[in-house]
Order: sequence, then structure tokens, then C-alpha cells
Amino acid sequence: MFKSKTLLITGGTGSFGNAILKRFLKSDLKEIRIFSRDEKKQDDMRKKFNNSKIKFYIGDVRDYNSVNSVMRDVDYVFHAAALKQVPSCEFFPMQAVKTNILGTENVLTAAIANKVKRAIILSTDKAVYPINAMGMSKALMEKVMIAKSREANHTTILCGTRYGNVMASRGSVIPLFVQQIKDKKPITITDPDMTRFMMTLDDAVDLVLYAFKHGKPGDMFVQKAPASTIRDLAQALKELYQAENEIEIIGTRHGEKLFESLVNREEMVRSEELNDYFRISVDGRDLNYNSYFSEGKSKISEVVEYTSHNTHRLNVGGTKKLLLKLDFIREDIK
Repeated sequence: MFKSKTLLITGGTGSFGNAILKRFLKSDLKEIRIFSRDEKKQDDMRKKFNNSKIKFYIGDVRDYNSVNSVMRDVDYVFHAAALKQVPSCEFFPMQAVKTNILGTENVLTAAIANKVKRAIILSTDKAVYPINAMGMSKALMEKVMIAKSREANHTTILCGTRYGNVMASRGSVIPLFVQQIKDKKPITITDPDMTRFMMTLDDAVDLVLYAFKHGKPGDMFVQKAPASTIRDLAQALKELYQAENEIEIIGTRHGEKLFESLVNREEMVRSEELNDYFRISVDGRDLNYNSYFSEGKSKISEVVEYTSHNTHRLNVGGTKKLLLKLDFIREDIK
């Protein structure tokens, strides 16, 4: 499937881009294009991987011309460029709109114009029942993808993935907790009963590849994932590092939820379980409004949403086991 093909990763200098490179550099891809606006991170990545298969492009998803230029002769796109931090998007919501919504439209429009075969967008659990600007912008990003998937008319297959907390990625609380442990400072947690889905970067890559292989136009894919309370996460790290740091409860930050949802109740009606994944198929109805008054589907009261409160809950031991999949933690505690 990837032999002699060209893959473009937007926001490719981030955690996801680095994980993809580790997985794909030994594949038979002809070229991997890294597109981002951070020349320092690109230079660091160029030196780190030192591989002629990787090509670096400076640009911004907000700028259609730079996106269209990098899209030429590309076969596949993984769209990871985004503003991801909840508090910063709360204070600068229009920046989230420009990157997460308008930037996504630029990427998908250019993909269709350049006859890209497949493009996968990366979304987040915060897009489900969104209460913060980051989640709202990601929810609209998903809607843009679905609308564009109809426009693409099967020439370019557009679909998406949605995942929970990717451990140790940018914005994750785990590196903060680890640094507080090392500095012998209190571990600051917002709400001890707050739950979050727990996924590794490898899980995130697996989810994108699953969507790539199985996606139909407009599909959203979700990987089933365990969850942990913030209290158990902090305790697990304390035990792994054999630390005695006290835990300080500081209260919720701007735009935070008690728990996250990966599939809402309304989506569950048209979801399909595929072993470790959910496929949320696109609603195929059009703007013939008569159908909304004369035709309906399954009752949404008969299903429940999929959340970090009702998924498999890890205890401290299970959280420790999952944390040990992270390279930097294994190195730290040797």
C-alpha cells in the first residue's frame, strides 16, 4: 500500500510526526514530507533522523498557497497540525479557529485539488460534547472533513480519527508530574476524581493506520482505550519513581471537564464495533428536509455514550504497567 508512495504529515514536527517517522522510516515509502512552521524543530528532526527519505517544508496550514505547494505529487496525508492546549485556546479562541478549522479546510481543499488518494485528520475526545474552544474548533474540524468527503466524490478518501489523552505528548500532564517529582515539588492535580482515556503514541499511530486501511468517505474511527483517574495517575508515577512528593489539589483549569467522551450518544446509533475500534459512519441523509419529519432512525435513548467514566478503569497497578510503555519513564527508573 505504501510502496513508492509519498506521505505528507502536517504538523509533522510534533509528537505524532516523530512517532510516525520511527514507524515508517524503514518502510518502502518513497518520501515522507514534514510540513510545519517551526524551523527549529525541523532542524532538530533533520539532525536526529539524518535520512534522505525525509523532506522538510516550512509553511502554515493557515496559508493555502504553502499547503497547496507541499501537496503536489503527494499520495497520502496525515493531518496533525493543530492548536491543542485547552487553556491557551480559551484565551485565544480565534487562533484555534484559524488553525484547527480554516487550516483543516485548506489542507483538505488542497488534497482534493491535487488528487491525493487518502487524507486522515486527527481529532480529539474534546470534540465530543465540547465545552472549551479547543474542543469546539476540533468538532467543527470534523464537520469540515465530513462535508469535504462528500465534495471529494471518492476521488480523495477523507476520514478521521479521534483519540483521548496521548501519554507524554505535547500538552500531556505526565511530563509535568515527572518534572515535579524530580524537583521534589508537590504534584499539582486539578480534581482527583477526574478521568482521562490513556493511550500511547503507538496506539495513536495504530489508530491512524487502521483508519487509513479501512476508512470510507466521512468515517470517524475511535480506538477503545482504558482510563485512569488523575489521582491514580499521580500515585502510579510516585510509586514508579519511589517518590514521597505530596499531592496538592489546585482545582480545574480553564475549560476542563470531569471526564471525556470519545463517542457521543447520537453517534453510537450509527457506530459499528470492530474489535478494538468503533467506526462512526457518516450520516448519509441530504438536505431533503422532508426526511427529517417523516423518517427516523434508532432511538438514542437505547444507547449510551462511550466515556472515560464508563470504559475500563485502570487501578494504580494497571496505570503503572501502561506508563512503563513510555521510553523516557523506563530510562528514568532504570
